[in-house]
This record gives sequence, C-alpha cells and structure tokens, in this order.
Amino acid sequence: MRTERMLMFTDADRERIKQAVEQAEAGTSGEIVPMVVAASARYREAGFRTGLILAWLTLAILLTVEISWLPWGWHAGNAGLLLLGVILAYGIGEWLGRFPSVIRLVVSGDRMAQKVRLRAEQLFYQQSLHHTRAGTGILILVSLLERHVQVLADRGINERVPSGTWDNLVRGIIDGIHHGRATDAICEAIVRCGAFLAEVAPSRPGDNPNELPDQLREEH
Repeated sequence: MRTERMLMFTDADRERIKQAVEQAEAGTSGEIVPMVVAASARYREAGFRTGLILAWLTLAILLTVEISWLPWGWHAGNAGLLLLGVILAYGIGEWLGRFPSVIRLVVSGDRMAQKVRLRAEQLFYQQSLHHTRAGTGILILVSLLERHVQVLADRGINERVPSGTWDNLVRGIIDGIHHGRATDAICEAIVRCGAFLAEVAPSRPGDNPNELPDQLREEH
C-alpha cells in the first residue's frame, strides 16, 4: 500500500517512536520493530525501459522530420547523426531511470509491491524477529521509493489475528502520512500492534524480557 512523501524524523520523533514501542510491549511477550527504508530494490530495469522509450521517441521524431534535416537525401553521414541521436536519447533515459519519480512511472505497482514484500521478509530475518521465543515478532516497514507500507508478523501472531487486521493497520499509517502526521501514525500503529499482541500473546509476570531494541530502524 502506498505512502506519498519522503519521511524525515527528528531526534524527538525517534524518541516518541521508541517510547511507543516500549509501552506497547509492556503488556505482551511480543516484539515490535518499526523500520523505514529508502527503497526495497534498485529497479535497474527502469533505466533500460526509460532509455528504450526515449530512443524510440527520438527515432520516430527524427524520421518524421527527415525532410527538413535530410534535405540532400539519405547518406552515411546522416545515418550516423541519426544513430548518435538515438544513442544519446538512450543514455539520457538510463540516467533518468535512477530517479524515484521515473522509477514509479515505468515500473508496475505489482512489481514494486512484490519487492517490498520480499524486502520485508529479508529484514524480518536480518532484524532477528524470527528469534523471539514464542514467534511473536511484528515488523512495520515503510519503503519510501515505492510508497508502500508492509506489516509482517511471525507465525505465533498470524495464526491468531483476524483476517484484514494488517490491512487496517497499514491504512492508518498511510492516512497519517498523507496528512503530515508520519510520527503520530507510526506511533498509533505501534499502539494497535501492542493491543493485538496483548490479546494473543500477553506478558507473563516476571517473565517479559525485551528481546529486541525498541528504536526506529532507518536504512538510507
């Protein structure tokens, strides 16, 4: 699901998110990890596709106006200029394909959603969420380039949480980000995760270790 803007967090924002995680985990044996990444993939095909589009457009335009730029008929020199123009257009397209707005334009939403899902699965293991004692870890991932949010929970949670729970959580984050309340939205999502976890995996008196760090993880 989508977000619409780049997120910038102050130290105060990070502290608020950390405190939200601490409070949410106080009533549960589960672990919550909020994370923001710049992108979930490199999308090298974006440069290739943009280059091809510009090359074909350049070729079409040059051939369309050949009467004005080839007044003396076709010859090797003109063919070289045509080829040079197409190559330059492709190179410009390759360069433009590195920009997020262009990537979002030429890469399908389904592919980006798949990449965010795969990135969330990788981070779930990299952040050791699969190592919680009862399998009760939750990752809240915001991927900026794709403008997607992904919530991924371990087996001990997914088996007991009603269908659609994470979709509602994601919509809440997205709505908050759209209204310029990114920190508030993430904190609210963490609180809601804590409430879910408290129902399905309540804490045990005297036996509720903090298995993972509580701070916001950021990857630029």
